[in-house]
Amino acid sequence: MEKFVIQGGNRLTGEVSIGGAKNAVVAVIPATLLAKGRCVIRNIPNISDVSILLKMLSSMGASVSFLDKSTVEIDTTHIHNPTVPYDLARYLRASYYYLGALIGRCGRASVSMPGGCHFGVRPIDQHIKGFEALGATVSIDHGMINAKVEKQLMGSHIYFDVVSVGATINVMLAAVRAKGLTILENAAKEPHIVDLANFLNTMGADVRGAGTDVIKIHGVDIMRGADYTIIPDQIEAGTYMIAAAATGGDVLVKNVIPKHMESITNKLIQTGVEVEEFDESIRVRRRGPLSATTIKTMPHPGFPTDMQPQFTAMLTLAKGTSVVTEGVWDNRFRYVDELARMGANIQVDGKVAVVQGVETLTGAPVKATDLRAGAALMIAALTAKGTTEIEDIYHIERGYEDVVEKFRSLGADIRRVETPNLEIPAAL
Repeated sequence: MEKFVIQGGNRLTGEVSIGGAKNAVVAVIPATLLAKGRCVIRNIPNISDVSILLKMLSSMGASVSFLDKSTVEIDTTHIHNPTVPYDLARYLRASYYYLGALIGRCGRASVSMPGGCHFGVRPIDQHIKGFEALGATVSIDHGMINAKVEKQLMGSHIYFDVVSVGATINVMLAAVRAKGLTILENAAKEPHIVDLANFLNTMGADVRGAGTDVIKIHGVDIMRGADYTIIPDQIEAGTYMIAAAATGGDVLVKNVIPKHMESITNKLIQTGVEVEEFDESIRVRRRGPLSATTIKTMPHPGFPTDMQPQFTAMLTLAKGTSVVTEGVWDNRFRYVDELARMGANIQVDGKVAVVQGVETLTGAPVKATDLRAGAALMIAALTAKGTTEIEDIYHIERGYEDVVEKFRSLGADIRRVETPNLEIPAAL
């Protein structure tokens, strides 16, 4: 086991470069199954979710090789096993994207119920609704999701009962190989959905309207390999922007798409932070105190739920009372107890957290409860007086590449250390 040890109190200054978008690459990697041939995917982030997804592909018969640290070549010509086993799927939610891709490629799929971060019930009913509308039969047996198409996938008109990023992506993956026209209404509009659509079109699909709430897909018979570059990670960029603001720093965040950052940028400005946009970078600087504000997470283009814990961590130091409303997940405030160990004053009532700003946080031993909660604890630790030790850092490394090195380059005092395995004495 490993943990992060952070000595707080240093202003972050300098430049940091953002990697490829986790939420895009976890959909693009399964999408390579749709073309019998070779795909080259560039700007791949060096994170554990990517490693696991590539292991899943290899287990199905794909050839996977890295051309360099951020470029992978995938050849899915000889896929022989349309099954994703439990021992891999239990690590991340995105394993379910192999359902849509395998249904489109093979007409059948068997994928273990997915794992990942636990901050609320995340049903797959909208995924199943979409697959069944396309002509697949879906069942859940002994923890495995099994889907099968008797003849051929057929295009359909599908209305999602709720806006679901996962269902939108999964049904897109299947529909590109269905016969005829598929229309997805009430579709999610996140940047990584647009990125997936662009990748599918590069492979020969006909997807139109991604980024709006109506996506039209004309099915095609053949898709080919492609060479594609993943967009920058909106959430990684936002995390470093907030870390700079929280520490009273001055950081240039490079390799970003400023348009994707607007909801985060606007909220930072409301708290008194200076934000300057360039073509492919954003400078974040804070010279005065933080002001309290109100945020509510919503589907894109609203404030992203994946930025809520990080922003809340910063608001613990803002003057006044802030109100944070979680509009996407039911139980995303589990990390608040960990911030309280550091002196934060936060009261949670259901989906609403009331944050009363404090003068300073203090270092403490804490645990990452999920990926973005872990990032929030890192931000809090960077501002705190004294030393913070963060355990369960495997959550953090699911979504942030070279996080220790990047924070160190900005002046943070952070190191990764081994933790001894404690022996639990036998019961008397």
